[in-house]
Amino acid sequence: MTYRRIKDLREDKDMTQQQIADILHINRRTYSAYENGVNSMTPETLCRIADIYNTSVDYLLNRTDIKEPYKKSSHEK
Repeated sequence: MTYRRIKDLREDKDMTQQQIADILHINRRTYSAYENGVNSMTPETLCRIADIYNTSVDYLLNRTDIKEPYKKSSHEK
């Protein structure tokens, strides 16, 4: 699976792969492998990246074109 959107979002924020890898506490090569589709991400990593970019996991996975994150319903705390 390729994660083209994580590269686009990173570049939109003028951040380097090393900066994102540091936030995630992973090696830059590991992060680069995610962007290039060499390695798949765990659900936890996908969630953390979605949080960094304030978007949804579905957007990162190309399941939606809506960039905004989902809103929590009123019954969620």
